[in-house]
Amino acid sequence: MIDGAEAPAIRFRDLTLGYDRHPAVHHLDGDVESGALLAICGPNGAGKSTLLKGIAGALSPFSGAVVLPRAKRREIAYLPQAADIDKSFPINVFDVVAMGLWKRCGLFGGISRKELDKVRDAIAAVGLDGFEDRAIGTLSGGQLQRMLFARLLIQDAAIILLDEPFTAIDSKTSKDLLSLIARWRAEKRTVLAVLHDLDLVRDYFPQTLLLAREKIAWGKTDAVLTPENLLQARAMIEAFDRQAHNCARAA
Repeated sequence: MIDGAEAPAIRFRDLTLGYDRHPAVHHLDGDVESGALLAICGPNGAGKSTLLKGIAGALSPFSGAVVLPRAKRREIAYLPQAADIDKSFPINVFDVVAMGLWKRCGLFGGISRKELDKVRDAIAAVGLDGFEDRAIGTLSGGQLQRMLFARLLIQDAAIILLDEPFTAIDSKTSKDLLSLIARWRAEKRTVLAVLHDLDLVRDYFPQTLLLAREKIAWGKTDAVLTPENLLQARAMIEAFDRQAHNCARAA
């Protein structure tokens, strides 16, 4: 369990992130409370996945900073979109889950019997007992996501970043994985999840950040996901798209 404290888990300080000199998240300020369960929502192209990559350290800011007052980068567990996983790679479920240990053991370090038991326990906890030797290319979408959640369990991180964790999986898997997220919240871990299903956000996530390349609203979910805020987010993304199109034509 992660101890509670007054300091926020994450601070955004005039943060701008992007690719190839094109900003995708603009001048974001705010604090993510320690132990928060925060949904990140917004239209396609809003910068949601980009923000998670910035927090994880996979993307350097153009300006500003992501500050971690209580944690180090190695204490962050990051689940990318399922589309980013190469299912053709010849590796089995057990080995993928065991990769969650590498920050503690090193890339070529030995794994103790106790740690091997933790890997097996994590696989069982997500409902994949008996799948240890299965090649990942044979897994369904729901089974693949269960495996990746097992790897998160092994990482035992203070901050957990989830990028569209419920896309293209069945309702039973979604319910089981939401139970794991509730467990992390009870353990005072900080969980940020990029989500598109606003009904799911309203049901399970008490706080929401609504992005449209910049912050539209941030706070209690019911106060953030209003028709007015959602309309503003859509209008801002459409304005960004029109501006980008016009710039491309002018070039």
